[in-house]
Amino acid sequence: MTGSRWARLARIAAVAGTALTLVGIGTPALAAPERQVYVAMGDSFSAGSVVLPQSDLLTCARSAINYAGLLAKQIKVDVLRDVTCGAATTNHFVNPQPGIISGTNPPQYDALSADTTLVTVGIGGNDIGLVGLATSCVNLLPVGTSCKATNTAGGVDKYATRIDAFAPTYGTVIAKIRERAPQAKILMVGYPTGIKPGGCWPLVPVLPQDADYIQGNIDRLNARMSEQAARHGATYVDIRIPSIGHDACRPIGVKWIEGLIPSVVNNSFAPLHPNAAGLAAVVPSIRKVL
Repeated sequence: MTGSRWARLARIAAVAGTALTLVGIGTPALAAPERQVYVAMGDSFSAGSVVLPQSDLLTCARSAINYAGLLAKQIKVDVLRDVTCGAATTNHFVNPQPGIISGTNPPQYDALSADTTLVTVGIGGNDIGLVGLATSCVNLLPVGTSCKATNTAGGVDKYATRIDAFAPTYGTVIAKIRERAPQAKILMVGYPTGIKPGGCWPLVPVLPQDADYIQGNIDRLNARMSEQAARHGATYVDIRIPSIGHDACRPIGVKWIEGLIPSVVNNSFAPLHPNAAGLAAVVPSIRKVL
């Protein structure tokens, strides 16, 4: 066989190999992109309770511009299953949650599936009663009973004890998510800084020592969440540090957390909860760990 005929056959073989690759026979030229399925779980701090516009006002007071909705658009997921719900506890991950006004939110674990690629979880505040603690600390006069003194009477800190006892539940949550969504990246999203050191009575009417006690318990819950995330192979998302300087003591337009009287200007109607800016501010912290 002449050299020219060998060269011609080699060219034909090369073309044929390319064609087989293009039609999927042989080694593929490009892998198909993975379908991105994002499940958002959590309580009112994740749901964006009563921040307008609402995607589910009557059942969960879920905002259409909560951090899950904003993140899903930015990272262009194929599917977002947002089951965050105001007043949720970890019990509502397993069991249905009666609606705030009407309806029922299904168990949040039910949103998970084998094809889930990303899960965010913001939970625990209602389990240990953080909002109830804050409201119990209100003093309309600069004197009065200290909620810190009440809750640490006898040398036992009721809330610290409650938080430490709750901590292993985070590990259980991570394990249950991994059972249903074994391929998912699990992000445990912490709580923001709610009040500055010493507080700001009367703007937020709690005594200075009680302001520090409230924030100390928020910080303690965050620390336990972080520890459990590390122990169980999840990723903790710190919101506390980025939100310093944006607490409820700050002026309108600066604060990310509302006080006892929320500001409609900040697009917030829920006291002691994130406003629209506070929800949006969570997204960069999540994106840093993705």
